[in-house]
Amino acid sequence: MIQSPEKTTVQQNLKTATLDVKGMKCAGCVSAVEKQLTQNTGVTSACVNLVTEVAVVEYIPEVVQPENLAEKLTLLGFPSQPRISQTIEQLSQKSTQKREIEQKEQIWGLVVALMLLFFSTLGHLEHSGGPSIPVLNYIGFHWALATLALFIPGRPILVDGWRGLWHKMPNMNTLVALGTGSAYLTSCIALVFPQLGWECFFDEPVMLLGFILLGRTLESKARSRASVALEALVALQPPIAYLIGNPHSLEQAGIVIPVEQVRVGECLKVLPGEKIPVDGKVINGQTTVDESLLTGESMPVVKQFGENVTAGSLNLSGAIAIQATRIGSDTTLAKIIASVEEAQTRKAPVQKLVDTVAGYFAYSVITFATLTFLFWYFIGVKLFPWVLTSMEMSHEMGMMMTPSPMILSLKLAIAVLVIACPCALGLATPTALLVGTGIGAERGILIKGGDILEKVYRLQTIVFDKTGTLTVGHPQVTDCISLTELTNDALLQLAATVESGTTHPLATAILDAIQEKELPLLSGNDYQTESGFGVSANIAGKRVLLGNEAWLTTQGLILPENISNTVEPLLMAGKTVVYLASNDQLLGMIALQDQLRPDALSTVRQLKELGLEVILVTGDHDVIAQAIAKQLEITQVYANIRPQQKAELIKSFQNNSLVAMVGDGINDAPALAQADIGIALKGGTEVALETAGIVLMSDRLLDVVESIRLSLGTFNKIRQNLFWALGYNILVIPIAAGLLLPRFGFALSPAVAGAFMAFSSVTVVTNSLLLRRQFSNFKIE
Repeated sequence: MIQSPEKTTVQQNLKTATLDVKGMKCAGCVSAVEKQLTQNTGVTSACVNLVTEVAVVEYIPEVVQPENLAEKLTLLGFPSQPRISQTIEQLSQKSTQKREIEQKEQIWGLVVALMLLFFSTLGHLEHSGGPSIPVLNYIGFHWALATLALFIPGRPILVDGWRGLWHKMPNMNTLVALGTGSAYLTSCIALVFPQLGWECFFDEPVMLLGFILLGRTLESKARSRASVALEALVALQPPIAYLIGNPHSLEQAGIVIPVEQVRVGECLKVLPGEKIPVDGKVINGQTTVDESLLTGESMPVVKQFGENVTAGSLNLSGAIAIQATRIGSDTTLAKIIASVEEAQTRKAPVQKLVDTVAGYFAYSVITFATLTFLFWYFIGVKLFPWVLTSMEMSHEMGMMMTPSPMILSLKLAIAVLVIACPCALGLATPTALLVGTGIGAERGILIKGGDILEKVYRLQTIVFDKTGTLTVGHPQVTDCISLTELTNDALLQLAATVESGTTHPLATAILDAIQEKELPLLSGNDYQTESGFGVSANIAGKRVLLGNEAWLTTQGLILPENISNTVEPLLMAGKTVVYLASNDQLLGMIALQDQLRPDALSTVRQLKELGLEVILVTGDHDVIAQAIAKQLEITQVYANIRPQQKAELIKSFQNNSLVAMVGDGINDAPALAQADIGIALKGGTEVALETAGIVLMSDRLLDVVESIRLSLGTFNKIRQNLFWALGYNILVIPIAAGLLLPRFGFALSPAVAGAFMAFSSVTVVTNSLLLRRQFSNFKIE
């Protein structure tokens, strides 16, 4: 992301706008668009994505408006418009229309490219010892073909290229325009003034355009394949819903309404085989639901009265009535789509550097091409006079025949202009990120951007919260010990009344226990909660406290000396013990136990195999923490950690390594924010999900491992792509400039250079698509 050179001290009231930007062809275009955006007063930052053709801009609304920014970009040759808020149905329609337009453009591009390559190849047949075709012997035919090629299919390239040069924003089209234009004009001069003895090579710009159009068509097709996952998510939203008045009767047909007109609280009917239109709660009926495209979980999930259902999931077996709880942009599906779109615009830091370099790349190539021409015309031919003879000899092998020093120098300069490829540099990160985030979305793993991928690659330590993360998060009361005349049921009833003012998992477990015993809650007031430690309330005129040992001690309670004899066995069994007290008297203890997730041990072992250090952090008693850690083979344990201390502990770990935090509760949000990478589980609170860099939509803890492996695989693809793009230019530009010509008599013609240029971009995109094959059969055991 490029920061505006004009630093504003007013950071409040910043807004974010998304612009759809067309006409970008390479990393140079990305750099130019970002530069143009950030030069506007009021714009604080801009981030542009080449593949998705989107610019995300932070701006001060009192100073500048997105419409003005879009208008300026359009005048510079990048047709733009602000993206308006759209429903998922509108997004689906837009996606379908875009795909149809792209398919037509790809077919047209392929036909034109093949025709140009066919005719230009025919023009080379005679020079390569092939048959002589009468029409092709006429130079006027070749001039006409080149003229039509440049000014019909090649016209957009020429116009955009010269516009970029005029506005001091040269791009890939500028290099192609300079190359094809130079070849065409030189051939025209040779045709008009035959006494110069120059060669007419009209076939070269034709073949060059053919290869470029072919490469861009293949690249476009590959890029379309890379965005399939996001389009599949968008397509999950059904366009209509069936509104019913009486949710207790599933016999009524219901009124068909557009899904965007559904309101919170309304009742909808969903038949077997239909997609659930909005997030809701089942209020009648029972069914099984396929949530695989949202969570990656292949097994259908049973849904019955009171359970939540998610928009986009497929109703499989029974008719149900649901009450809408979330609609429009608030649904889980909409948030997933928004998260994936945001992830695809957030660059890896390495790509920011590449885009900066690419901004100056075109100037460097033009300079190098000019030096190539000057060297060979004034120095090279004199130093190596045999190169002209060797070029004539290579004529039989399909290489360029160049008896004239002027034409030799010009062709080498054109080859340099054409073969340089900022396209590949621009595509290196966004295509890999597009594929990686798409695979993650299909598996219920939301990775929020390229910056997260780069951090995962350098990750060394991973910290787990215990309750709800390594454990199921649904503890049950196992023991109730009264130390007074109160019965165990009375003690449990008193504890449940105090806990009724909170939603902590331990509170839920105690409330569930009295429901099973069919005990009523007592009358209480003035409920107070100290997160992670305890709760209190006034009951029957007495202040009743329920919490852990340390907290009750700070409240002035003195525990009996022999209490440890009763508590120690419970702690050694991995149970959590809470103490109930009133009027400075300990009334009793309640022991609860939470079951470990079935895949917790496997998760820890596989993370260790990846070379990560695993740490357990919990607010529980040290004895409980050690018992859990022993079962999970975790050696580093931090117990009795207050919620506000978790973030401080994470910060201390960051002094020596990059740290990830895995959690689910509101207490984990500060730690998730402090960690270099926050990983939030599906059952987590909204705060935890917003704070995390990776969100797991399924209930599998093993997805922590899969998210890390997917991140590593995606970032490896980014590195491979950048290595190929940079290595390609470092290797081929000198060859195109004639490095091998003096010793080996080998030089690339402009047309072959164009083929190599197209090949590099297609290679980068194809390499990114291989990530899908890599993970297609990958399944964590």
